[in-house]
Amino acid sequence: MKLIIGLIVLWPLIGFLFNGLGRNIWSKKVIAYNATGFIVMSFVFSVLAFLNVQSNGVATVHYFDFINTANFKIPFDFKVDALSSLFLLVITGVGSLIHLYSTAYMKEEEAPHYARYFAYLNLFVFSMLLLVLGDNYVIMFIGWEGVGLCSYLLIGYWFTNATYNYAAKKAFIMNRIGDLGFLLAIFWLIVKLGSVSYDSVLTAQSLAKLSTTDITAITLLLFVGAMGKSAQIPLFTWLPDAMAGPTPVSALIHAATMVTAGIYMITRSNILFSASELTQHVVAIVGISTALLAATIAIKQNDIKKVLAYSTVSQLGYMFLGLGVGAYSGAVFHVITHAFFKALLFLGAGSVIHAMHHEQDIRNMGGLKSKLPITHITFLIGCIAIAGIPPFSGFFSKDEILAAAFAKSPIYWALGVVGAAMTAFYMFRLYATTFLGQFRGTHDQEHHLHESPSAMTLPLIILAVASAVAGAIGIPELMGGHHWLSHQLIPIVGDVKEVALSHSTEWVLMGASVSIAVIALFIAINRYKRQADATPQTALGKFLYNKWYVDELYENAIVQPLNKFARFLKEVIEKNVIDGAVNGAGKLVQFSARKIRLVQNGQVGYYILFTVIGIIVLFLCWFNDVAILRFLSHLKK
Repeated sequence: MKLIIGLIVLWPLIGFLFNGLGRNIWSKKVIAYNATGFIVMSFVFSVLAFLNVQSNGVATVHYFDFINTANFKIPFDFKVDALSSLFLLVITGVGSLIHLYSTAYMKEEEAPHYARYFAYLNLFVFSMLLLVLGDNYVIMFIGWEGVGLCSYLLIGYWFTNATYNYAAKKAFIMNRIGDLGFLLAIFWLIVKLGSVSYDSVLTAQSLAKLSTTDITAITLLLFVGAMGKSAQIPLFTWLPDAMAGPTPVSALIHAATMVTAGIYMITRSNILFSASELTQHVVAIVGISTALLAATIAIKQNDIKKVLAYSTVSQLGYMFLGLGVGAYSGAVFHVITHAFFKALLFLGAGSVIHAMHHEQDIRNMGGLKSKLPITHITFLIGCIAIAGIPPFSGFFSKDEILAAAFAKSPIYWALGVVGAAMTAFYMFRLYATTFLGQFRGTHDQEHHLHESPSAMTLPLIILAVASAVAGAIGIPELMGGHHWLSHQLIPIVGDVKEVALSHSTEWVLMGASVSIAVIALFIAINRYKRQADATPQTALGKFLYNKWYVDELYENAIVQPLNKFARFLKEVIEKNVIDGAVNGAGKLVQFSARKIRLVQNGQVGYYILFTVIGIIVLFLCWFNDVAILRFLSHLKK
């Protein structure tokens, strides 16, 4: 088992080294086969690890001591349990499909850049695997930082474009803000418990050693880290800008990997979060607020990838709502279903962009249903799944979170239903504007419209099937199911009944949320199947189209003042104070040297005069030493 777990992580690392070091040597065919093959191998070994967990339970392997001192030790250990094994399957499975898709989508790139792209992609998967496999918070943090670095490299892949570079830096900096919170939480745990290993920290004995203030502070700091990585208010604006990267990168970042890291970390630390009621309220409020804010913005966006990006932010808000109300298995369930349908939607968008010669404005599309039949039907399945329409996967995971939210507070449920309605509306607005009605692009674009190659459509078909049937792992007892996922996660989140509602109440809640979503769905189709949105003219429309002016607020309230302060430090403090002190010391020495050297004028008479004066001064001091000492003691008093 030690070898299997090690190879899960090593295959993507080997792919990174193979393509990165050989980028000027290998052909694109060799690069594509190897980059995809290494991730597929990692998926195969992940399946073996998952099966081993099902048969033999948790597997923990020790490789070496990362830090080993007399009083403190951090082992480099990996843990494969019910939670990490599920994430391994999602990361490597969806990652393999995205790699396969990329072989065709990025084929126009020159071989060295093609290799660089796949090297970054492999390194991204390696970092994410390190994050979920680590058996302590420090190893998790190493992977946590790794995915942050890789997101910067991939978002800014086309580095000759200054706008893309700005988006990459924005993602990197905003993630660093959140990472500081995570790092402070790790230090707090070390100071209070002397350990960062899950088996030591996440126990009732460790909780007993922590005060209420300690638990609240640690969990809030961990949540700050999750806010940055999983794009929650106020650290969410980097995620839509991450669309600057290639579309498969958007699918990888937004679907199964980086943005779900915060949900994984909080679920792993659920015993800490459940012990702090204040933190749970904060998580739930931030989650539902993010879900609603992002949904309102998505309604008015016209860039096909921006709509999906804000959709991701909104869905992540739902997951955090689930975490905040204690529905940990429901949040993980939504992570899994979201990985399938959001990867499907992004790759479907990439297929549309590919057919439209890199056009991303949905107002210039329309009527693609007949031209791109596979992309159309798979994209439609993804839209139905994310809208939460039964029996597709999104329905089951969304309903579980909403039911838990109702049990906690009906207000959470009501707001969640409003968000679900908006989700159905903006996704079918996107679908209708893109695939229905008449084509609104140029004649040249229409002439070249064609379905994507099989390397791109095969992942779409697989993900569409997964989006349709993945809900089977969480069918509730209400519908005669066993909720396999919830039982799998009992060792992680405990055997806690997350929703204490009667079956009749659950049916009413379920029917209400689905009915509202279906109504929103049909309104969107009827409104947009014949024409696209015009440029917003109303104040509200402009407000939503401009994304609540959050970016402008951050620019004016934070970025520009910081830039002005930095210029002040550079122009005034550094030049006049720091450089002035250093340069002034040098000038003082030079000035003193110029004056003192005049004493050495080469005239012997002067030398004899100064010698005589010196002897006289010494004699005077010698004969009047008592008087001098008395005078000095008087000065001290």
